[in-house]
Amino acid sequence: MRFTFHLFSPAHLAIIAAIPLIAAIFTWIQRRLGRESNIARFVLAGLLFAVTASYYANFILAGQAIFPAHLPLELCDASLWLMIVALLLRKAAVFDIAYFWALAGATMAVLTPNLATPTYFEAFAFFASHGLTVAAVLYLVWSRQARPRRWSIARAMIGVNIMAVIAGTFDYFYRTDYMFLRAKPAQASLLDFLGPWPWYILSCEFVGLALFVLLYLPFWRGNSQAHRGVSEKNVDKEVSV
Repeated sequence: MRFTFHLFSPAHLAIIAAIPLIAAIFTWIQRRLGRESNIARFVLAGLLFAVTASYYANFILAGQAIFPAHLPLELCDASLWLMIVALLLRKAAVFDIAYFWALAGATMAVLTPNLATPTYFEAFAFFASHGLTVAAVLYLVWSRQARPRRWSIARAMIGVNIMAVIAGTFDYFYRTDYMFLRAKPAQASLLDFLGPWPWYILSCEFVGLALFVLLYLPFWRGNSQAHRGVSEKNVDKEVSV
């Protein structure tokens, strides 16, 4: 059975509103259980894994081929797996990249989803995977378990371009359209305002950098002060020696 999607319909707006609500609920649970508890993080990681696993299982059960058009080569797919790792291991280097990719990429996917006439399950899997990825980032930040570090913008930008090279190479050989490197999505999106192919790809570099800078601003002062404090301590040690 096919699902008819309408952009910014009451159902779509409810999905958007549910994302920060889910993050707030997990943050509240974390604070109730205590900072050292792993339960909330592991549950959220399990939900993300279950959603993406069910997505691929659906293709297998329906007898549809996963290769080459349904591989996890989209930026949102990569950010989902990075968030699972960040939730399980709380690796700062992983979160540095996942933070920007998820909030800039998965958020945009939720706001302007590339959905034509999906089945109800495909629509559910799409919004659940992207929405939970964003909620996971907000939860880790709001519960003060993770935050982007200095130079994280550079790491995230380098990672995006490496991902684009991998996806673009695959697109070239298999005529797929991962990361929309060969054509814009059929549905309305931000890419419609960034020029024709291939110029919109170059425009995405500047838009992505601008979004990353905006996403880093809430942490810029704190990270700068922390770095300045570490530097001053190192200077004091050298002077005392």
